[in-house]
Amino acid sequence: MVNFTLMITAELENLTNLQPQGGCDDPNFPYLFKLKCGRCGELSQKETCVVLNDTVPLPVGKATTHLIQKCKFCGRDGTVTMIEGKGKPLTQEISESGKYAPLMLFDCRGYEPVDFVFGDGWKVESLEGTKFENVDLSSGEYADYDEKGECPVMISNVRATFEVTK
Repeated sequence: MVNFTLMITAELENLTNLQPQGGCDDPNFPYLFKLKCGRCGELSQKETCVVLNDTVPLPVGKATTHLIQKCKFCGRDGTVTMIEGKGKPLTQEISESGKYAPLMLFDCRGYEPVDFVFGDGWKVESLEGTKFENVDLSSGEYADYDEKGECPVMISNVRATFEVTK
């Protein structure tokens, strides 16, 4: 069992608190990433999607997980289980310091998550308190104008990494 924390960062201009639309534990936010097999090292060709609301029963016992997938190359089964309560929004302070904010914790058995894909369904707020919802980061950036603060706002250079967490 290895836990991986999805860490995100971006350059935030006049913005703070970047996170999924329903908060860091948004039950409907789709996390898209590729999976690398822990046995043979094969990388999935397509992204896998996991959502907190979607669970499947484990083959043994009464527990559930968010994904059970068989490696197409070696046939090994692996699971990915999301663990709530570990994420924080990306603030302007974290962004300016060049650090990453933890978004979601994944308990991975037999797989390693790689290559997180930014999509839509994000929210962020301006330093003046204006809320921007359903932000699409699939192009890697977002720009708008804050009427209240009378200034442009922008998200650029979005990056993500998975870190092994003890």
